[in-house]
Amino acid sequence: MRYLIILVFCFLIQSCATKRDILYLQNSETYPETAVRYVYNTLQPNDVLQITVSALIPDSATPYNFQTVTAGAASGASSGAGVMSGYVVREDYTINFPILGFLSVKGKTLFDLEADLTETLQVGGHLKSPSVQVQLINSKFTVLGEVGSPGSISFTEQNLNIFQAIGLAGDLTANGKRNDILLMREVDGKRIITHIDIRTTDIIESPYYYIKPNDVIIVNPNGPEIKKSGYVANLGALFGLVSFALTMVLIIKN
Repeated sequence: MRYLIILVFCFLIQSCATKRDILYLQNSETYPETAVRYVYNTLQPNDVLQITVSALIPDSATPYNFQTVTAGAASGASSGAGVMSGYVVREDYTINFPILGFLSVKGKTLFDLEADLTETLQVGGHLKSPSVQVQLINSKFTVLGEVGSPGSISFTEQNLNIFQAIGLAGDLTANGKRNDILLMREVDGKRIITHIDIRTTDIIESPYYYIKPNDVIIVNPNGPEIKKSGYVANLGALFGLVSFALTMVLIIKN
């Protein structure tokens, strides 16, 4: 019976998560003061842009403000997805802009496109003192797995980091695997899947620290949770099993 107790004790030790498995940024005490480097995402196919043009003479800008698209047409959602006003970035990285026709947005950020459109309208003699504002209106990321509220989340921030994204998803549960979070990203026609560790400050300098639109974050369960689901449903069932085993040993001995 002594050996059985030792075996159960060892199983319980292996099934427990340690602070090293749970805590974020565990080496933060050694992280030096560092200048923040902001990252601005380039436009991608299926982005939906809201472009607002104004000018010194307001009525003259009216022809440059139009087009309505269905949100589902850009994202593959159902026809009841609602309507948003904007310009869909096509697979060839172009948008169909009023009067100016098809314009390339490849490699451009929102701010780049604002500057380019303003210059084109000004230099081309289309408008006097034009002003252009560009916004991405279908920006979202998805979090799955061991978080408080899994699902797709819309955001408007230019620089949303991984910790803010996790916070919007309700934080990781105690069972979430913090040292091996999967992040799937599609940029410039390429899909990548990488593994990130949010237990150390190394993540802050990583190219995956800031979230990009359409990122998918997958938080798998940690070792203890997998073991628990694989062998017993919960600790109550484990103790019941141990109690039964001890009872059987006593009966056999008697």
